[in-house]
Amino acid sequence: MQRFLIKETAKHIGEKVRVCGWVNTYRAHGKILFIDLRDISGVLQVVFVPSNKEAYELAQKLRTEWVVEIIGQIVKRPENMVNAKIDTGLIEMSVESLKVLSESETLPLSIEGDGYEINEEVRMKYRYLDLRRERLKNNLIMRHKVMKLVREFLDKEGFAEIETPILTKSTPEGARDYIVPSRQEPGKFYALPQSPQQYKQLLMTAGFEKYFQFAKCLRDEDPRGDRQPEFTQLDLEMSFVSQEDVMELIERLLILTIQNLFPNKKIQEIPFPRIDYKDAMAKYKTDRPDIRNDKNDKNILAFCWVVNFPFFEKTDEGGWTFTHNPFSAARPEFEDDLMNKKNIGDILTTQYDVVLNGFEIGGGSIRNHKPEALEKVFEIMGYGKEIIYDKFGHMMDAFKHGTPPHGGIAWGFDRVMTLLLGEPNIREVMAFPKTGDGRDLMMNAPSEVDKKQLKDLHINIVKETKK
Repeated sequence: MQRFLIKETAKHIGEKVRVCGWVNTYRAHGKILFIDLRDISGVLQVVFVPSNKEAYELAQKLRTEWVVEIIGQIVKRPENMVNAKIDTGLIEMSVESLKVLSESETLPLSIEGDGYEINEEVRMKYRYLDLRRERLKNNLIMRHKVMKLVREFLDKEGFAEIETPILTKSTPEGARDYIVPSRQEPGKFYALPQSPQQYKQLLMTAGFEKYFQFAKCLRDEDPRGDRQPEFTQLDLEMSFVSQEDVMELIERLLILTIQNLFPNKKIQEIPFPRIDYKDAMAKYKTDRPDIRNDKNDKNILAFCWVVNFPFFEKTDEGGWTFTHNPFSAARPEFEDDLMNKKNIGDILTTQYDVVLNGFEIGGGSIRNHKPEALEKVFEIMGYGKEIIYDKFGHMMDAFKHGTPPHGGIAWGFDRVMTLLLGEPNIREVMAFPKTGDGRDLMMNAPSEVDKKQLKDLHINIVKETKK
């Protein structure tokens, strides 16, 4: 017999249907037993009466969070029991048969309510239970809907969704790499990607012109409360475009997302205001300005673009490093300074950041597509030619073979969802987050591995001796 989702049952009054799900609540009114049955789509009131002896006796043993299969007739509720707050509030099920599919022990945490008050480490340890919470279920479903809208939008714009490797080469990109030992080549390592930056530029060299993906990015950073060692970017790149082309596309996509999926939200200003980096720092003391006119209104979304960033900044050691991305191009009027490595602190880049309510949600740039210009960037950062070609020789070689001008952007997708859903941190919009220091409390990772695995990888663990 076909299984019906609970939300579909209201269309089948008078019919016998089969439903499956979790016992959400259990209660007795005199001799009549009621349960609220929950599945991914909603909640259904189910009624057991003594005249159906077999089902009634089994129902007396039910407990919350048991998984059951029920066959019965969908009927209208008595008028005094109508619940207008839910989709199935006009109906209930009169049970014909009951089957227990799985029992549950008493849960180690409550899944009722929002759960903010529960110790977060407990919630993360039992995340598969925490995700039964209505709030988190809705967060992940909305995340799916946003991804679906983005995919459909970009498909219509002529983009191809292309996956890039997870095992790649370790290169200096700003944060520490997670590295993976190679069993076949002892002493050599892969790196997990901090972003698909190099691959997406190589796809432009390959001639795909419009690329995107929802990419996993991994960075071995020091513990910080609202950071995750792995996170998701909406990553895209386009050939033969200007800065304005990329910004116009992203602005249109963000507006469409809000209007279609978050109609209760109001965008403060369209088109999004443009703010020079130097003006943002002078007026707001930050390059992520919160420009809301009313910061108490939770439904106001104040987007803005910050542009004209400095390309380089001084390191603590007195050298130079990039402010955003070593693959960015200098603004045209500063190309001569870049190539001659002069007035370095004054060089502006084509970087553009999109900011929402005081948080940077995305950043991109028009890229260097000429090998000699990219080489100058790394020289300014203090790299010799040998190191440049050891770390980035594949990019240099690619750019010598007819690479078009190109540019793109990446959203911090978890951050975008956090702000749109009004959540306090990115862990609330991720299915299985880790702690701020990178631990997975549910899987108990990182963990020690078998000695044979280490031997196969030619790795020896040397424990530090206490002084």
